[in-house]
Amino acid sequence: MTSSQPTESVDVVLVGAGIMSATLATLLSDLQPDWSMTVLERLNAAGLESSNAWNNAGTGHSALCELNYAPQAADGTVSATKALNINEQFQVTRQLWSSLVENGTLESPDTFINPVPHISMVFGDDHADYLRARYDAFKPHKLFERMEFTENRDQIAEWAPLTMHGRGAGRVAATFAPEGTDVDFGALTNQLLTHLTGRNVTVRYGQEVTTLKRQSDGSWNVSVEDRLNSDNNRVIHARFVFLGAGGGALSLLQKSGIREAKGFGGFPVSGLFLRNTDPTVTSQHNAKVYGQASVGAPPMSVPHLDTRYVHGERTLMFGPYGGFKPNFLKHGSLLDLPKSVRAHNLYPMTRAGLANLDLVKYLVGELTKTRSQRMDALREYYPTAEESQWELIEAGQRVQVMKSDRQKGGVLQFGTELVTSADGSIGALLGASPGASTAVPIMLNLLSRCFPAKMSEWEPRIKELIPSYGKKLDENPQLADEIMGHTAQVLGIK
Repeated sequence: MTSSQPTESVDVVLVGAGIMSATLATLLSDLQPDWSMTVLERLNAAGLESSNAWNNAGTGHSALCELNYAPQAADGTVSATKALNINEQFQVTRQLWSSLVENGTLESPDTFINPVPHISMVFGDDHADYLRARYDAFKPHKLFERMEFTENRDQIAEWAPLTMHGRGAGRVAATFAPEGTDVDFGALTNQLLTHLTGRNVTVRYGQEVTTLKRQSDGSWNVSVEDRLNSDNNRVIHARFVFLGAGGGALSLLQKSGIREAKGFGGFPVSGLFLRNTDPTVTSQHNAKVYGQASVGAPPMSVPHLDTRYVHGERTLMFGPYGGFKPNFLKHGSLLDLPKSVRAHNLYPMTRAGLANLDLVKYLVGELTKTRSQRMDALREYYPTAEESQWELIEAGQRVQVMKSDRQKGGVLQFGTELVTSADGSIGALLGASPGASTAVPIMLNLLSRCFPAKMSEWEPRIKELIPSYGKKLDENPQLADEIMGHTAQVLGIK
């Protein structure tokens, strides 16, 4: 058992060595270099859960191709509002990455980001009409001005040849965004943490946080179990704690006992991808092609045929095929879901579950799919795909937020949720996509909520790292051209 007495003290403890903790630690190390920080990771390396390249789609979510960010209203209209917000956030992320490349924190950009056009592709009259309406809503905006729309099969074949090989009759429509990217968040995470190690940041692996106890002065005692050597169990005293443990953040947030955690639950969704590493195939496709989600499918299960760059190798992935496991982490426990149920979240979780029975039906259907049925789904996007060239891999776990709602009792929320205590001494990030791609604005939001008294002091430096800080690029066309042009040049984006 770990003693309840602190064995060491630091200014900041960050739980989880993924892209969120790495981003927050990078910002804090720059803004407040005199603060000491410790990153605690239960696995033996960084970025092995949701930040791992094979555990996510690596899209560089910027709403260029993800149709779920622009739903169609009952009257047929499409709003660009949510998509614009996500794209604005990704531009903030791009700016920080560019600054970090320029100051040597990050290595050559092609080690973590590569230009890959983003394409939306749909089939049939209703979906084609929707995509045209979406394009019409997007095109007037500065951030989407480069987007193209076509129903010309030859043009689509030029953009994404594999999608048109052997395709039968029927209406096909597509949009094309040349500035899309593929991001290896695992590589990015490791580069950030490697740079920080030995400065004012200590990164420890094989360390599992077991309890969090708030002290009378608002600080925290964090009990840590060393999974490799029980003699090294410790209690770390910290002024601020960030829970960036992916799906594991919910249980830790509950252990904190803060009032703001009441009513939150989680619904885990697992997934599988088909992967192709055959150069004769991968060399023919350089795009991320996103389609429409199946009825009842969660937004994170939108089918997509993706070019991926992992460790310098170009591959293809298709999926995801949805599934269900009760663990909150890929390397977690099957008891994670039942152990997360509390008196305060039972009703919201029940209400959210009853309102999403179509999701349950979808997941059951996905679980029973055969190899042949999975190939049939792939062939909707790549008609001549050969089964022997594709292997099935397991994706990471995503834990969707379930929370209280005054009108509905409880809702299942797709996206991310930042939870912070009233005194700003602890913060946690729950949820999934587009999380990693919007890590920088999420962490800036956390800083403003948890350290409001420091923001005026930090703001000049933040503006050096992120020149558009506090402004909307879509509302400032000249600034958008300047900043997006610069980050594209630094990061090697088309």
